[in-house]
Amino acid sequence: MKNDWTASLNCQLRTKISVAEPKMESDEPVMVFDKPHFIVKLYETLLKVDLKEGARKNLESFVESNPHLRESLGLLFQMAIPLDVQLKEIETVKLSGEGHVQIVTPHRRDLHILLEKDEAEKLVDKLNELISVEKAKEEERITASSKAQMESAEQRAESTFMADRAHERE
Repeated sequence: MKNDWTASLNCQLRTKISVAEPKMESDEPVMVFDKPHFIVKLYETLLKVDLKEGARKNLESFVESNPHLRESLGLLFQMAIPLDVQLKEIETVKLSGEGHVQIVTPHRRDLHILLEKDEAEKLVDKLNELISVEKAKEEERITASSKAQMESAEQRAESTFMADRAHERE
């Protein structure tokens, strides 16, 4: 009996983990910068900075494969390893110095990426373009959700009103 319960729990956990994974509209990155120690991949909805080797790479792989761990202890891990960032979460992108890209996100530690100057300029320009698109989509999702909630509340109020009227007539 215990084995059935454990199997069921494992199945439920796997299902929840797969749902929690960030969705990318395209599997192909928009831009890729391959450096000796890290690789930067920019997708339409996500920025990934992956380490290439060492103990921090192993820690990064472990954390990114466990979305619940990433969500709960992400602040701790982001001090040692770069975590993937949804573009809609990015507040600002700045280019400072010779190829130093600073990505500011609320509730997270800023992400700093050191690239060649021309690469950094391309990344900042493309990030700003994609971020504005993502923020507009997020605003539309929020507006549509709010509208649906209001319509649902109106329908519940109307059905309650009709039920009360029918009850009064009896």
